[in-house]
Amino acid sequence: MDKPLNVVLLLAGGHGFRMHTDRPKQFIEIAGEPVISYTLQAFQRHHEIDRIYVVCNPEWNDFVKTTARNGRISKLHTLFPAGDTSIDSLRNGIAGLYAELGEQNPTVLTHEAVRPLVSDEIISLNLDTFRTHGNAVTAVRSQEAYMVSPDGISSERCIPRELLHRAQTPITFSLNDLTEAFRRASQIRISRSQSLYTLITEVFPLKKTLHLIRLRTQLQAYVARRHRNLEGSSDLSETKVNRKPLPDYFFAGKITVTRPPHVMPYFKQRTPKDSPG
Repeated sequence: MDKPLNVVLLLAGGHGFRMHTDRPKQFIEIAGEPVISYTLQAFQRHHEIDRIYVVCNPEWNDFVKTTARNGRISKLHTLFPAGDTSIDSLRNGIAGLYAELGEQNPTVLTHEAVRPLVSDEIISLNLDTFRTHGNAVTAVRSQEAYMVSPDGISSERCIPRELLHRAQTPITFSLNDLTEAFRRASQIRISRSQSLYTLITEVFPLKKTLHLIRLRTQLQAYVARRHRNLEGSSDLSETKVNRKPLPDYFFAGKITVTRPPHVMPYFKQRTPKDSPG
C-alpha cells in the first residue's frame, strides 16, 4: 500500500494593506530573502512533506516561482489563485487540491506564508497528531485576561484564560474532511468565517473533536536564553525564564517555542486545575 501523501497548502494571497508597503508582507525581504522563502524552506526541509502548493494572487506567480527556484524548493507543485478573503483563498486552494488529488485523499497542512518560524517539530507534531486523532490544530494558550462585553461598553463576566487558546497554523486535516467542510459551509451559506478553525467549528458543531498542539510562547524565552548565555539549553520553562529580570530595552512580542506535545480534545471541558501547564 502506498504511503499517503502529505501536502502543504500555503496561503500567500494577503494584500498587506495594514503594512502600508508597496508589496504584501509575505513578499517583503528580510536579510536578503522574502518572508515566503523562509516558509517554503521550512517545509522543504521536512522529510515527511511530499508537495507544497501555494495560493497567491496571479500577479505574484512569477515571483513565487523565482523565489522557489532560487531557494531550490523542489517540492513546489502548483499555484492556485487567491480569493478576496483568506477563507476564499482557502476555498480555492482546497478545490484545486481536490481536482488534482481528490482520489488520493492526502493529509493537508494549511499554513500561512507570513509565519516563517514554523519548526520541524511543529510540523512533525501536526502529522503525528493527525495520524492518531484525524486532525491537528496548532494553538497557543492565552496569556491575557478576557472580558465578555456584548455592547462593548460594560462587562459582567470574564473567561478564565486557562481555558482559552489562540488558534495558529499549521492546521491539519484530510483533504476529504476539508472538502466536506466547504461543501457544508456552502449548503448553510457560511461564507465569512474568520479562519479554517472557525469554519470547522461552524460546520461541525460539537460533532468533530479538534485536537490541539499546545505551544509555549514568549519572546522572553528566546531573549532570556541569550541574556543568560543559555544557548543549547532545552529548559525554557516559565520558572527559569522569569528568574532574572530582563533588560528594559527588549521589545515586547512573541515567538513560538514548542513544548512536549499536549494533545487534548477541544470540546472537553477542563477546569484550570486540570489544564496542562
